[in-house]
Amino acid sequence: MSQENEVKLLARNLTESDFDVLKVIMNKVYPNLGGSITKKRYLAMLKIFRDGQICIEDDGKVVAAAFSVIVDYDKFGDEHTYDEITGNSYLTTHDPNGDVLYGIEVFVDPDYRNLRLGRRLYEARKELCQSLNLRAIILGGRIPNYKNHSHELSPQKYIEAVKRRDLYDPILTFQLSNDFEVKRVLRGYMPEDKESEGYATLLEWFNIYYEPKERKLFGHQKDSVRIGCVQWQMREMESVEELLQQFEYFVDALSDYRCDVALFPEFFNAPLMGLGDQSSSIEAIKHLSTYTEEILNAVSHMAVSYNINIIAGSMPLIEEELLYNVAYICKRDGTIESQYKLHPTPSEKKDWAMEGGDRLTLFDTDFGRIGVLICYDVEFPELARLLSEEEMQILFVPFWTDTKNGYLRVKRCAQARAIENECYVAIAGSIGNLPKVDNVDIQYGQTAVFSPSDFAFPHDAVMAETTPNTEMTLIVDVDLNKLQMLQNTGSVRNFLDKRRDLYRIEWLGEKSIVKQVK
Repeated sequence: MSQENEVKLLARNLTESDFDVLKVIMNKVYPNLGGSITKKRYLAMLKIFRDGQICIEDDGKVVAAAFSVIVDYDKFGDEHTYDEITGNSYLTTHDPNGDVLYGIEVFVDPDYRNLRLGRRLYEARKELCQSLNLRAIILGGRIPNYKNHSHELSPQKYIEAVKRRDLYDPILTFQLSNDFEVKRVLRGYMPEDKESEGYATLLEWFNIYYEPKERKLFGHQKDSVRIGCVQWQMREMESVEELLQQFEYFVDALSDYRCDVALFPEFFNAPLMGLGDQSSSIEAIKHLSTYTEEILNAVSHMAVSYNINIIAGSMPLIEEELLYNVAYICKRDGTIESQYKLHPTPSEKKDWAMEGGDRLTLFDTDFGRIGVLICYDVEFPELARLLSEEEMQILFVPFWTDTKNGYLRVKRCAQARAIENECYVAIAGSIGNLPKVDNVDIQYGQTAVFSPSDFAFPHDAVMAETTPNTEMTLIVDVDLNKLQMLQNTGSVRNFLDKRRDLYRIEWLGEKSIVKQVK
């Protein structure tokens, strides 16, 4: 070590090149806990939350460091383990919108322990907590001297003795002197910590400058969502008014049951194709697109007047002489959002010259964070994964399939999306036939709501489903809190266990990346 009067200390964020030095220090500090973390975990931490990984260097050499992560603490509560809340040190639990800075590690090169560098790191954490307007710093603290007193003192009595300064613990004493308060004792926090006999203290430092976000007295996000799905029968219709009358019938019915959202199938307005030019499939679909604006305005009005969010299946839209398949989300506050189908099927491209959209959107609604993938799009797992990374809770899939094997592709892929992304998936399709309309003459469908697969959900991961090929509605309540529980305490944890150090999915679209629409 440099002489004290030659020390040149600087606090900064860690970089990739610091790992080799940190590895040496951690191997010194944690010989009984496996030594250093792996480089893979270290790089993952920097990638996910670089601002939370800080160090102190002496004349260019790293001599102390601290790791941390932002979490939505309500998702974990006071009963958690080190691996659970840190995502096995990969920081997969990091939530930029969380309310707590969670301390993971603080360690100092033993040759520099007389310079109070630990205190400097704690002060840097407090500054970070305040600048990010987080409610508190919380951490689990080891009590390594407990092994010398466990034969005579319980963990609670040991902690009280340290608080009274009757006993000294190198970690707990330091944390108490830095204004942290013990909330409770954690059992099994780090089972491998033999010195603490698996116990830890849960400590908290309150940010007195925290400015809480205003909590709504009403209109706050729901914990339970009632989903209404319409299994829509294709039938001959003579006018737009007749189609809207049938549409409103279902909206009225689902609203009476206080559904938060109504999902309709892809191309639910296809019967109107029979009113136009049938000389070719392209002319028929172009004619259908002329009704889209009128129907959309009427549906948006229904959403407001019946106080229900409506996902209006999908309808064709011509923009700049190109034909698209568009799902519309008509919210009960009067706003309208849209999601274009990204992958037209081969027949849609061949028979209708349909183009794919180039934007994928996560929607914030008054009942949760949702995504919409139209039919064939759900068969591309990358899309749902991108939405899942933005914390999608419910995925809606309006579909149209003509045969059972086509339907089963949609169903099985939708179920897979629910399991692998730990979300609910609702699918709604059409049934019946339109004998005089080219390319949409037959339908096969069964509407359903799927869940993840674990003990908190139905044994077959199917919340409910309709009778196949029968016009009807499906109403299902889904519990969003169960998704949070699953993410952190499930039998398997797909979200937390993703190897982000090995692979990732990246949105490459020029117009937009996955985003939230407020």
